[in-house]
Amino acid sequence: MEYEAIRFEREGAVAILTLNRPERMNAWTGGMALELSHALGVCNADDAVRAVVLTGAGRAFCAGADLGGGGGTFGDFVERRDSKREEAPILFPWQIDKPVIAAINGHAIGVGITYPMMCDIRFVAEDAKIQFAFVRRGILPELASHTIVARVAGLSNAADLLLSGRMILGREAAELGLASAALPADEVLPTALERAHDMAQNAAPMSVAISKRLLWEGITLSVAEMKHREDPLFAWLGGQPDAKEGVVSFIEKRPPEWKLSVANDKPDGFS
Repeated sequence: MEYEAIRFEREGAVAILTLNRPERMNAWTGGMALELSHALGVCNADDAVRAVVLTGAGRAFCAGADLGGGGGTFGDFVERRDSKREEAPILFPWQIDKPVIAAINGHAIGVGITYPMMCDIRFVAEDAKIQFAFVRRGILPELASHTIVARVAGLSNAADLLLSGRMILGREAAELGLASAALPADEVLPTALERAHDMAQNAAPMSVAISKRLLWEGITLSVAEMKHREDPLFAWLGGQPDAKEGVVSFIEKRPPEWKLSVANDKPDGFS
């Protein structure tokens, strides 16, 4: 696929996906969603990619849905969705095996915040305007935000943000737990890349893939159910070469050389 609404770049083992409509403050379109889905699929299938960073070009991360369609904006979305039912499903950040870090470098409105909520880690510009604006547009917060935001920030905070659609700044978003840290805007992407490169080098890719899957499954599992899920996977990993390499490389004080392929070596029943 030739990308028009995003940029796809590589920096070693880290893929950088950039929303690339700066003249529109990276306003969201159906084409952008499809391109992101495709790029995530490419990253997921490539063992050389060990982490993904998502950011925006220019001064905004994403200003939300492109409202160029006027009053028909969201009706058109429904029609486009229904017309594409036979196409491959959209792939989201939480569904891939690699950690996805959102570098929210500027304003994030509507889908501009619900989409990065589906990433694993978020860093945000401290003065970025953050708004789950949906109810102020006569529409509903989407992308599982009623579950994700409530689990991340607590039910009361989620209700405050989703039911009011009020604006907050990045520093408040971090205080509520929506982001790991609020930083000066010019430090957001470098911080995200530093974290991504650390994961790419020092964390075993298969261990990361399994742990990420369990974290997202844990949204709906009980403690007992999670332990039942973890135990056989812990045992399986313990018998793999990466468990030996992790210990030996630590003792020998050298960078680890991970062996398992996330694309090809997953345990039975873990597709």
